[in-house]
Formats: sequence, structure tokens, C-alpha cells
Amino acid sequence: MRLAVNPTRMELLKLRRRLVVARRGHKLLKDKLEGLIKEFMNVAHEYRRLRQMVDDELPLVMKLFVLAEITSSRTITENALESVQQELDIIVEPVRMLGVRIQKLDIRYGDVTGRYSVVHTSPELDIAVSRLRDFLPDLLAMSETEDKVRRMASEVEKTRRRVNALEYSFIPRIEETIHFITAKLEETERSTTSALMKIKAQRLAREARQNV
Repeated sequence: MRLAVNPTRMELLKLRRRLVVARRGHKLLKDKLEGLIKEFMNVAHEYRRLRQMVDDELPLVMKLFVLAEITSSRTITENALESVQQELDIIVEPVRMLGVRIQKLDIRYGDVTGRYSVVHTSPELDIAVSRLRDFLPDLLAMSETEDKVRRMASEVEKTRRRVNALEYSFIPRIEETIHFITAKLEETERSTTSALMKIKAQRLAREARQNV
């Protein structure tokens, strides 16, 4: 379906300029889409790796805390954990990747306050706490990558819709309108030429009769 414009030479010039811009924009968006898809596949692969790592590591960490409860007692373990406090801040830094706004996450630990008795608690509790501390960066990396996957998937879909809109709707409509206006102007020009030739023929006929 062509655009609703007047079939004039001015509109034809405007449409030709819009077509050039639309084709250039389509190429840029298509290049961006290809880059986004390539990067998305890399990020998705990294997410699967981190997810598998977290799924494998989390049960082991939890098992250590269960062993700590079994070898001493749940009450002693809980009291020991409550007696030790440490602030943990998650730093969120916004960055951009291929025009996509993503969040870079980092952990900042505060000072440790308090301590628990190593006599009454089991060695497994020390190992569990240490393992949990080592596990947190992997968990945070997985969370960051999962968010990145969602944001990039949304941007891929949005860019694909824009590419398709240009390729299958907007550009064809401009081309059809240009073809329509061109044909209309050519038809008008032929009609004008025919009318002028007819007028010229009539004038020549009158002059010929006057000269007889």
C-alpha cells in the first residue's frame, strides 16, 4: 500500500531522499542486529556455563552447612553464625554493550565483627563459611549474566522488528509510491505533450489556410 501523498515532482524528490535514508538506516540496523545476535550467543553460552557451575556448587555448599549442624548441633551452628557479622554491598555499575544498557555487578565486603568458638563448632562450619564466600562471586556473575541475556534478547527482538518494518513495510511502500508518482507524472507529461502537439497542428493548419 503506497503512502498518501500528492503525485508531484516535489513529493517525488522528498520520497527519493527518504528512500536513501531508509535504506541506509536499514543497513545499519541489520549490521547491528547481526552484531547483537553474535554477542547474544556468546553471552548465552557463558550463562549456561555459569548456571551449570552454580547448580553444581550450591548443593555442595549447603551440604557443608548440614554437616556442620550434624557434627555439633543446629543451635550451636545458628548461634555461631549469628555472632559473626559482616556487611556485604553489591555495587551496580551501568555500562553499555552494543547500545544495550546492562548492569555490571561487584561485591564489596565490610569488616568482620564478632567471632564464634572453634571449640564448640565443627571444622565443617569453617569450611562451609569459606566455601560460601568463594561461591558468592560465581552466583553474582550468573545473576549478572542472566540479566544481560534478558536485556540483549529484548534488544535483539526490538531491533529485528525495526529491520522487518523497514524491509517489508516502509521501504516497499516508499518504492511503490515513487513508482506510482513517476508513472503519474509520465502520464501527465504525455498528455501535455499530446495536447501541445495537437494545438501546434491546429495552428499550422490555420496558417496553411490563411496562406492559400
